Amino acid sequence: MISRKIQLPKNQSFFLFGPRQTGKSTLLRSLFAPAHTITYDLLKSEEYLRFSEHPELLRAEVQARKPTVTHIIIDEVQRIPALLNEVHWLIEQPNAPFFILTGSSARKLKRSEANLLAGRALTYQLFPLTTEELGPQFSLMRALQFGTIPSIYIENDDEVAIDRLHAYVDTYLKEEIEREAQIRGIAPFMRFLTLAAMENGNQINYSNIARQAGISYQTIKSYFQVLEDTLIGQFLFPYLKSQRQRLTKHPKFYFFDTGVVRALTKKLRVPLQPGTAEFGSAFEHFVILETMRLARYHKRDYLFSYYRSSTGVEIDLIIETPRGKTIAVEIKSSDNIDGTDLRHLRSFGKQYPEAVLYCVSRVPHKRVLDSISILPWQDFFQEIITL
Repeated sequence: MISRKIQLPKNQSFFLFGPRQTGKSTLLRSLFAPAHTITYDLLKSEEYLRFSEHPELLRAEVQARKPTVTHIIIDEVQRIPALLNEVHWLIEQPNAPFFILTGSSARKLKRSEANLLAGRALTYQLFPLTTEELGPQFSLMRALQFGTIPSIYIENDDEVAIDRLHAYVDTYLKEEIEREAQIRGIAPFMRFLTLAAMENGNQINYSNIARQAGISYQTIKSYFQVLEDTLIGQFLFPYLKSQRQRLTKHPKFYFFDTGVVRALTKKLRVPLQPGTAEFGSAFEHFVILETMRLARYHKRDYLFSYYRSSTGVEIDLIIETPRGKTIAVEIKSSDNIDGTDLRHLRSFGKQYPEAVLYCVSRVPHKRVLDSISILPWQDFFQEIITL
């Protein structure tokens, strides 16, 4: 059993969101004893059908529960948003149990204007496995090659891991997103998915992707929004002083797992080789994802963005802390960093002299050059949670 770092309350109701197979159900089973818990799994056809037709059954069954039952778990609650009205009513009753509401998509809840319990339930997000959680079991090459979705990462047989990743892409991303987002015509969406994965970590050019996919510009924008709403990826907006201006510029998009990107681009059976552009892209993707996950788990309210100047200076990740500190992070997959690798950071430092400058790489030991900290990725993850 891998110990997860997310801290979930025992005496509060909460939502727990996360992509499928990140381990939400496994985590909850380890935290909440079956003797004190009733679990409703809305992926089961019989549960889905009976609550779809009669959501009020939840109220009747919870009120009739044994006195020893203190927690009610509803898995994939977004499938029946009407249940949240019943949960809201039940929470306000005397001696109410605590509700744990899991979901792999907030899209249907947002679009249906579902009752999100008006602050009566906290919100948490579970990610694939992190370096902290895996500890000595963590392998950088395996994380870059296959990602860190739990069932895939811990699979000892690489061929089985590959088959599972293909199944995840072909079944979940196709069928589940189609159902949750009510997409009509899955073939164009699957073409879009492949193109989006090929552009992972690049500044999005909606027009180019639309032309290659044979889909309209607005449809491409809506598809990216579907991916964000279903937790399959997230936008990274450019660094500008004005928050409003950031949202008007072209963002980058990062899928939630490195293995999923390799599955979508049909590269799973091609070994990653250090020194190649593909290895560098996967390493950058991994560092950015891990930084965001650790910040979320350690409750650091950082603001993330990337930087690109009109002259071509680009910084992979900008981190702004609540206390006003700005950290510029250049990510290099090399194990040997010299002065030529730092020119963008030096340029950024001249424009923003108050910024803290990091070059994150595979070097064996930390050193400082031109006021830039060059450090191993392991050390960076340790430092990032203490800023």
